[in-house]
Amino acid sequence: MDKKNLRIEEQLKKRAQMGNKRSLNLTDETLVDFSSNDYLGLSKSGELKKQIISAYEKLPAKNGSTGSRLLTGNSLFATQVESELAALFGYEASLVFNSGYTANLSFFSCLPQRGDTILYDELSHVCIKDGSRLSLAKSMPFKHNDVEDLERKLKLSEGEVYIACESVYSMDGDFAPLEALCQLSEKYNAKLIVDEAHSTGVFGNNGAGLVAELGLTEQVYAVIFTFGKAMGIHGACVASNQNVIDYMINYSRPFIYTTAPSLFEFISIQQAFTLLKNTPSLAIDLKENIALFNQELSIQRPTQYQSKSAVQVVITAGNQKAKATSAQLQKMGLDVRPILSPTVREGEERLRLCLHSFNSKKEVMSLAHGLNSLLC
Repeated sequence: MDKKNLRIEEQLKKRAQMGNKRSLNLTDETLVDFSSNDYLGLSKSGELKKQIISAYEKLPAKNGSTGSRLLTGNSLFATQVESELAALFGYEASLVFNSGYTANLSFFSCLPQRGDTILYDELSHVCIKDGSRLSLAKSMPFKHNDVEDLERKLKLSEGEVYIACESVYSMDGDFAPLEALCQLSEKYNAKLIVDEAHSTGVFGNNGAGLVAELGLTEQVYAVIFTFGKAMGIHGACVASNQNVIDYMINYSRPFIYTTAPSLFEFISIQQAFTLLKNTPSLAIDLKENIALFNQELSIQRPTQYQSKSAVQVVITAGNQKAKATSAQLQKMGLDVRPILSPTVREGEERLRLCLHSFNSKKEVMSLAHGLNSLLC
């Protein structure tokens, strides 16, 4: 047997024995959705689908983008959508990518240079860490949401300094201390970059995100917005000043050497924000469900897990317990998924609960009461 194949088999076997081997599974559509990132229900929206198709049919037939944006993949419509996004988010310019992962990878591998420093929150998404590793800059984490630890490391930083965080953290559901981070970035002349993956569409006027809601746009150097979660479609963008966007167009390898998003993707982005602007009740319904869940849940949770975001967390400690509790909730008709180590630290295995605007009040109460009965 090929030694490489044997090594792969051994590694997979070891992971299976530890109870954390990943596999692809189909979603049981009969269960109540408490696991997807479709916070506003737009991925299921018949109205959004109708709007996208109607707008798509008005454009010249072109199924694929046919090349990178620097060759044949660009269009007037693509640049129009990017201008609309920049205006919505309050920045001078934006650049669309195929995914949030690619957008973060593109920014952090490109802008920071040799001799610069990237400081990232230790719980930042892996795409921020991967982008930082690809950069020639020095990178190091700071303790989660710990502005004192960040300041200690700012004092040791060299060159241009970049601070990276998420506005809402994907595995904990807690918020970054954005005001304090802005103050530190100004004090040390650092550049703050915020990933709004889990706040795009949910916070801010017309879904412009938490940075915009807090009035911090002018103090944040760049923001990454993701459209595959609350916006119910796909893609992402980097929003910043025009020089940053021009620099990425010229030097960002993930942008230069990949096929451009198709016209259909640009139309989907435009129409999703149009629908959201015309349906402000979606974000209101979501926030009411978040408040109801926190009111009905009796389990004592550490402060960092008492979230006002759509992401709610219940720590179970142990892969087997997380999986067993998830299975019990699914038997109750509730689609709740476990998050296992090594995705999270050993001992911090959890149920990651996602609330949605489309969950009924009865369903939200069933989830809270089900958890109470299993874990209290």
